[in-house]
Amino acid sequence: QVELVESGGGLVQAGGSLRLSCTASTNTDNMALGWYRQAPGKRRELVANILAIGSTNYRESLKERFIISRDDAKRAVYLQMNSLKPEDTAVYFCNAIFGRTYWGQGTQVTVSS
Repeated sequence: QVELVESGGGLVQAGGSLRLSCTASTNTDNMALGWYRQAPGKRRELVANILAIGSTNYRESLKERFIISRDDAKRAVYLQMNSLKPEDTAVYFCNAIFGRTYWGQGTQVTVSS
């Protein structure tokens, strides 16, 4: 069982930045890690993921503003979000894939106009 805890969400004005963190309860060395988001009334969607070897994949519309990174020594994955827009408002979830998919509880990000 892998427990994931997100942090770093909050309220920010449009154009601002936030850095989300997600810490796992176990070693992450062999896991694919990722961030998803879900806006009210919409389906959960991929933001970005990063494989154990470090290669990354982004939602095309976000790749210019968001950066995913990982620090396996800290069992953590991060999401740096820049130039935030009101449409980025959502609950952001991290996930980890190791045999099965594990999800965190989510952290709310609200971008005001």
